[in-house]
Amino acid sequence: MQAGKRYTFFQTINWSKRYILIFLIMDTIPVLLFHSFGLEWMHIPWQPISLIGIAVAFYLGFKNNSSYERLWEARKIWGGIVNASRSFTVMCRDFINNDEAINKVNDGELVKLRKQVVHRHVAWLHCLTIELRKLKDWEHQAGRDAKVRKQLGLEFHPDNFLRLKKYLLEEEYQYVMGKGNRSSHILSVQSKQLIRLRRAGIVEHFRHLEMQQMITEFYSLQGKSERIKNFPFPRQYSTVNYFFVILFLILLPFGMLDVFTNLKVDYWIWLSIPFSVVCSWVFWMMEIIGDYSENPFEGLYNDVPISALATGIEIDIREMLDEKDLPSPIEPIGDLKILP
Repeated sequence: MQAGKRYTFFQTINWSKRYILIFLIMDTIPVLLFHSFGLEWMHIPWQPISLIGIAVAFYLGFKNNSSYERLWEARKIWGGIVNASRSFTVMCRDFINNDEAINKVNDGELVKLRKQVVHRHVAWLHCLTIELRKLKDWEHQAGRDAKVRKQLGLEFHPDNFLRLKKYLLEEEYQYVMGKGNRSSHILSVQSKQLIRLRRAGIVEHFRHLEMQQMITEFYSLQGKSERIKNFPFPRQYSTVNYFFVILFLILLPFGMLDVFTNLKVDYWIWLSIPFSVVCSWVFWMMEIIGDYSENPFEGLYNDVPISALATGIEIDIREMLDEKDLPSPIEPIGDLKILP
């Protein structure tokens, strides 16, 4: 996520400079052929091209609106994770006690049990972020994108799961690592311990039901995140939109020739080049912004900053247990101020 006020103009131009160069070449060739070689048949009436442009604009609006909805839904899901994590931690702190215990334990043991449950929840948070960063075939994997992930530290690697060791007991870590969907099995382990605490009376029955509802809520929020991650923006819409935009950009300079030749001033024909480049750039930027916004967990510029959110939640809930050895908040990285 870009954490500044906005991308600067020069950052935006730098990000799209390759496309600008392509448009400059594409839009200059028809003018040279028309003006220097006398190929007057090359200018196409503007009206049919404008009809295509209107259709493309509507389609781009639909795609960008749908991409934004996916991005914003992902942010709302993680907002729910933030709120539910705080509520669950308060329950752990206040509900795990000796009030109904069959065999009372000392205060040190109660503190240890609370930390076990909360730290296991932190493990779930970080495990979920790692799993959501695993690349799918439809996500961006070009060399430039890989470079950005490396800079942000968001490359997926199996060794990333090693960070879970400090939050889980050794037997729990080994159990979870043997599973496919590891984050869901961390919640399963969590549920098993809550049942043991209820049977020991350390968590009273009705309070256990409330805590179990929170586990169900975490499963629901995880499932919503996985739905966005594992089901892409429908490929048929993405494909048709991509080809329509390219078709329009190819035809655009020929329509611009028609517009500027009708001005009856010979040298104004060269103005069709900058106008074509600007129009092409505007349409293409709308296309790629929608394209880079439809996958909010792929670890690039415009993602939901789930790594920063997970670390922020960890700091918040561990402070509720009066812990001191806490991680530092994640700060925006680089000149683009990207929050991972």
